[in-house]
Amino acid sequence: MIVEKGVNVYDVAVIGAGINGCSVAHFLTKIGKKVALFDKESIAAGGSGAAGAFISPKFSKGGELKELIEKSYLFSLDFYAQNFPSFLKKAPLLHIAKEEFDAKKLRAFKENTTLGIAKTPLHVSQILTKEAQQNENVYLLSGGIVDAQGVCRAMAEGSDIFEYEVKNLVWQDGYYEVGDIKAKEVVLAYGAYEPIIQEPYINLRGIWGHRIDIKTSTRTEVTMHHHVSISKCEDGNMAIGATHNVHYHPQKNAEPYDINEGRAELLNKANLTIELKNVEILKDYTGLRSGSNDYLPLIGRMVENKNSADEPSYYPNLTMINGVGGYGFVLAPYIAKQLCDFIVDGKEVDAFLMPLRFYKRYRKGLSKGR
Repeated sequence: MIVEKGVNVYDVAVIGAGINGCSVAHFLTKIGKKVALFDKESIAAGGSGAAGAFISPKFSKGGELKELIEKSYLFSLDFYAQNFPSFLKKAPLLHIAKEEFDAKKLRAFKENTTLGIAKTPLHVSQILTKEAQQNENVYLLSGGIVDAQGVCRAMAEGSDIFEYEVKNLVWQDGYYEVGDIKAKEVVLAYGAYEPIIQEPYINLRGIWGHRIDIKTSTRTEVTMHHHVSISKCEDGNMAIGATHNVHYHPQKNAEPYDINEGRAELLNKANLTIELKNVEILKDYTGLRSGSNDYLPLIGRMVENKNSADEPSYYPNLTMINGVGGYGFVLAPYIAKQLCDFIVDGKEVDAFLMPLRFYKRYRKGLSKGR
């Protein structure tokens, strides 16, 4: 529900209505919290709306990020199937290595994973290009793609929605003043756009994403990840997407993004995997995604930088969820649940995901005179 301006008091104000903010809003409203959801444009108008929204694990040997994404992949597949089945299209997932470096990672993944790997069916291999057929691959029976904008709108339904750009926050008498409302808690979920709270230890990377929906006579019943991500084809419709431009930022670049050049790049890369025939472009989706410098998301309390403080201090009742990169629709439900458990019950999120980690690194750098 979109509401007009007017003073009201909320349990939580969530700033940013992409997949992170909408996931937080969903979990909070499900337990009866009164939530105000802010976005300067509309639900999933930025990077989330442009996402391919493919649900897949990270295909690597190991590490914290791989383990986190694998947990999130299993959690999110079940989450979407149980809560938003009409927005989830299930399909087997074929991940194909681009080069030998990727092939080594895939072989290590297959040796160590507990996920349901199967032999790639012959009829699937036969539709691939010769290059793709020769490369190492992993075939998972469980995968899928969600309707990015549709599922975000469905998640936001229990919240009051304000199409309003929040430029500052004022903490007074136990509440944040956010626009014309008051909130006991605030969650920052605005991605890589200009921050409301300026803190030198937070340094997010903007990654431009582009997805195209096409009509094609080429048929495939699986989702593919190779040079780009390609959805299964239903009724002749297919989605092709990529997080592919780390240099373009809509608030920093003087020239607008070249849609036609982006389309051509997506189609050329897709044709390295599967030959697309009789292609008609139906729609373009573009937007800025957000990643962190160590590639792990940030969730939890916001640390207030005080140059004279030996111990960290925190902004009152202020948390963040950010930095999910190209895995937003995989990670967001899982980490949003963690954040909501902290806000409601005080249960700490995983320490390696907290913004505190970057604050400690920043302070350490200051002490060494960097």
